[in-house]
Amino acid sequence: MRLDIGGIVSDFWPGVKADWREDWLSLVFGASVLFVFSQAWLCPLFGYGAQSAAAGLIVRNFYYPFYLMSLGLALICWRQMFSALWRTPLILSLVTLCALSYFWSIDPSGTLRRFVALSFTVLAGYALAARFSWARLTEVVALAFTVMMLGSAFLAIFIPKMGVMHELFPGAWRGMWLEKNNLGSCMAIGFVAAASAALHNPRRQVFWGLMAAGMVLLTILSTSKTSLVCLVLGMGGVGFIWLARRGPVLGILLTWLAVTVLLALSGLVLFAPEKLYLLLGKDATLTGRTFIWDGIARVMEDRPKLGYGYGVVWTDEGDYAPLAKITAVAGFRAYHAHSCWFETWLGMGIVGLSLWAMVFTETWLKGLYRMLRGDGGYFALPLIGIYSLSSLTESITLSWNDLRWSLFVMVLVKLSLPRDEDAKDFVRQASTL
Repeated sequence: MRLDIGGIVSDFWPGVKADWREDWLSLVFGASVLFVFSQAWLCPLFGYGAQSAAAGLIVRNFYYPFYLMSLGLALICWRQMFSALWRTPLILSLVTLCALSYFWSIDPSGTLRRFVALSFTVLAGYALAARFSWARLTEVVALAFTVMMLGSAFLAIFIPKMGVMHELFPGAWRGMWLEKNNLGSCMAIGFVAAASAALHNPRRQVFWGLMAAGMVLLTILSTSKTSLVCLVLGMGGVGFIWLARRGPVLGILLTWLAVTVLLALSGLVLFAPEKLYLLLGKDATLTGRTFIWDGIARVMEDRPKLGYGYGVVWTDEGDYAPLAKITAVAGFRAYHAHSCWFETWLGMGIVGLSLWAMVFTETWLKGLYRMLRGDGGYFALPLIGIYSLSSLTESITLSWNDLRWSLFVMVLVKLSLPRDEDAKDFVRQASTL
């Protein structure tokens, strides 16, 4: 009896053969790259404990085939890539500054190695944005998160020794990651991707609706309060855009409402941060993060303009290195700044921090403008909101081999392109030259 794989896939994912017949390789490449950047494969393959040096070397080499996939996607849509590059000068300047920090880095070789990984992470974001329209792009992203969700559910249910936490936060689901917060964070973003895919692709609305519901469930089972807040933010963002598309007047009113909410949140962060910490389930020190930030502020007195070099402070164990001073002030050894703002400041000083602030502002403004114009997709603005909230307490900016940074770059680039279209037309044009 012959097994009809194509028929089974079509039944499970209606219309996929017709919609993705010519682009299935791009779909596989895009979803695979995002899955690898999520690092959901790391613990199931190498264990949930500390990694050996040999395992670390294997992990670093594991990324290279997926770098080639990102490069392949970029070559497929090379014309659209050029269009994207000249339309995003700020983020390219920020990435270039990371490379230039080699010349003043406290560990030049470490900066160079991490910049290579960063450049391919950024390339993936550019290639995905240039290659796909919003309708297809949301399905690529949602497919990657669906694999994470199904794998996490399988481990938690059938191999709870791996998929459920036992010592810290016993009973909380962690799925394919080391910590429950990783599962919750990814599933909150995954909900936005799946819900957006459902709204952009009516033929597969039921399928993506079910996937979105599954991601809500896993976010709850992770018991991560911050992730739950991100999930609610994502739900509100998708609903906000859906309502804004009901008409121009409602869109304008909702945009002003969004601006008002953003200003209110900014005021909360500046003048009453303890209220925000309470909402996120944190104490006033954010579980010791403020001690780290105090240490960073002190070491930055020596290099305020350009910092200590991209991606190297946390691996320099010297007695007189910046890490030693931060550890002395914080009272414990940290492994990153727990804030994208402090991380950028530490690596590239006030110059890098100013560039990042401009990129961050640009992304918000473009997200609101394209939402109002009606061609910003359902994924962009909720992702920006979730990323902004997470950036306060997590180092997720300019992160190499990192899913959230790649998605942020992807959204910024997609919002910067003048039209929402699939790049296969550019491939066909190029073939006729």
